[in-house]
Amino acid sequence: MNQARLKEFYQKNAAEKLKKHFNFKNVHQVPKLDKVVINVGLSEAKENIKVLDIAIAEISAITGQKPLICRAKHSVSNFKIREGMPIGIKVTLRNTIMYEFLDRFINIAIPRIRDFRGIETNRFDGKGNFNLGLKEQYIFPEVNVEHSDKPRGMNITIVTTAKEDEHAKKLLELLGMPFRKRGDK
Repeated sequence: MNQARLKEFYQKNAAEKLKKHFNFKNVHQVPKLDKVVINVGLSEAKENIKVLDIAIAEISAITGQKPLICRAKHSVSNFKIREGMPIGIKVTLRNTIMYEFLDRFINIAIPRIRDFRGIETNRFDGKGNFNLGLKEQYIFPEVNVEHSDKPRGMNITIVTTAKEDEHAKKLLELLGMPFRKRGDK
């Protein structure tokens, strides 16, 4: 099986540049991608269960992997949620599928975002992980707009082995993530 294009680029170019830039002594200190988690909240699934099927089909097409249905752990009467109701879906991508998804996300989906000026650099969590929220799934070409019922947002978390945000930011920059420059607004 062929290796993902982005993984090959990381192994041949980015890892060596990171090692030189941060003066790492050991190869295992070089930050790398661990996993990508995609979450979609489906609050409207409590009234219409077909929303769940549509969202599962869309996320399956985007990621190439069937999502896990997240159910409510507790009943909350103010939100009309009972224990066990489906309230969201999530997918955890690792290895080759993760690199292929990120390659498509960075090179195809992000340029399709309306009025895009770069990704904010303040989305790191302090431990080398990056969180990004999207307002609609239509930026992915795999989603068929005719079969979709409405724009649905999602949260994408990129988990790295980096200990510091600076290392993770440099890793994502080398992989092609279009971060906003300091002077841009």
